[in-house]
Amino acid sequence: MKDSQKFSGQIADVVNGRIFSGTVTVEQGLIASIYGHPVEESQFILPGLIDAHVHIESSMLVPAEFARLAVVHGTIGTVSDPHEIGNVLGVEGVEYMIESARQVPFYFNFGAPSCVPATGFETAGSTIGIKEVTELLNRNEIRYLSEMMNFPGVLSNDDEVMDKVKVAQMLQKPVDGHAPGLRGHDALRYIEAGISTDHECYTYEEALEKLKHGMKIIIREGSAAKNFEALIGLLDLYPDMIMFCSDDKHPDDLRDGHVNELVKRAMQKGIDFMKVLQAATLNPVRHYDLECGLLQPGDPADFILIDNPESFRVKATYIRGEMVASEGKTLLKRFAAKIPNNFTCDPVEIPQLQVAAKGKAIRVIEALNEQLVTGEVQYTIPPRAPWVECDTKSDVLKLVVYNRYKKADPAIAFVKGFGMKKGAIASSVAHDSHNIIAAGAKDSDIASAINRVVKERGGISWAEGADGGILSLPVAGLMSDGDGFEVAAKYEALDKEAKKLGSKLSSPYMTLSFMALLVIPALKLSDKGLFDGKKFEFTDLWVE
Repeated sequence: MKDSQKFSGQIADVVNGRIFSGTVTVEQGLIASIYGHPVEESQFILPGLIDAHVHIESSMLVPAEFARLAVVHGTIGTVSDPHEIGNVLGVEGVEYMIESARQVPFYFNFGAPSCVPATGFETAGSTIGIKEVTELLNRNEIRYLSEMMNFPGVLSNDDEVMDKVKVAQMLQKPVDGHAPGLRGHDALRYIEAGISTDHECYTYEEALEKLKHGMKIIIREGSAAKNFEALIGLLDLYPDMIMFCSDDKHPDDLRDGHVNELVKRAMQKGIDFMKVLQAATLNPVRHYDLECGLLQPGDPADFILIDNPESFRVKATYIRGEMVASEGKTLLKRFAAKIPNNFTCDPVEIPQLQVAAKGKAIRVIEALNEQLVTGEVQYTIPPRAPWVECDTKSDVLKLVVYNRYKKADPAIAFVKGFGMKKGAIASSVAHDSHNIIAAGAKDSDIASAINRVVKERGGISWAEGADGGILSLPVAGLMSDGDGFEVAAKYEALDKEAKKLGSKLSSPYMTLSFMALLVIPALKLSDKGLFDGKKFEFTDLWVE
């Protein structure tokens, strides 16, 4: 790092809402001075971008590798919920993320997972209780209490749930929310309990109602859940209350873009540049009390250079005065990753996947493209059929969740919306407990896809007859230990294979991973059975 560096151009002062010509001087990793004067340079100097809610694990990359890809797009920090690895390895998993993050100049800002396991209706690899949450929140590295997915527990004033919230409040650390579709008096009660944000709104009306009650809304655009178009109009009305996030982003999508894409799209909507920058920088820094610089004298020298606001091409990214990306290339070096895991199941056998016909009709999960919420439909079994078989003409496929932590029979249901005409796909990324999940048109292919994952002790796979492939995820069954750009290419190849099987989903593997997320209505499948997310209880496969 040079002792003194000067950068001239159009300076975006998001704190004071102005843009002016001038020069920024950096010394010893800090903004030494900002001097306003006419300059020839047309480039813009902006604070670095922040992803206000993300699960790093969903990128299938360890934190140090995630940073190598993110900085290319002008991202300097994230508000990171490590509850995915927390569900597999407990506090040891959170420690792993913090340790990996320390290897690179990047602000990861981890939270204390609030819901491990997410519910009592599934098998996770570990538990993070009030004792562990309290210990984590007392650490400087832990900035907030991660998303409180157990909104029924908040509404019923569950002792353990509320104790976690109270500890965060006592330590003056914010509490993230997760309340998809919650409206009216229940939404107000949830907010009044101390929940400060929500990234799960999928309609304008829902988000507006929560904003009026004082809750901040994080507009999400991930690999599977995309709410930007529905919610972006709120930024003009509530510029102090909106942030941007990706939530869950697969490696190929991260390689191709990050928060910068939301900024560009918001600009194309005609929203004022300073309001857009506020959502991408100032608001998350202030809400979570982050240490990231905001391009003010004395701040850490965290900023990006872009050509202009319209194209928003990131020319370079600086963190604490160090150039970490330049002209689309990462400058962060790779580090060898440790490989902790929790994976003990046996291969599955085809007879374990058979479902005997016991009635006339079954409940079927309806997967929706680019949404985490699901529907519920019914399917009538052909007369006198001894088994419930897949029906590709009706787009009714078999869905399987297989416990990866201990020996158990697989849970089986049926799903509509994947569109696959043949073969199967499987994954050990299955929110939030991360058992193995698979969907397919034929039992033998489902078993083959699952067993590829079992053999590698984690991964995403596909199978059709004797053909198949897998991207191994040896780190907790969630992440690769490989180069992020290579992982992105391998994932992209598997995504294409899934679509060759007939899937019309934008992101088949990401959508599959959420079919086990019980805290999102309406119908989901855990390793223990079919679950009604509206009633928050198990339900029968068979319709009475």
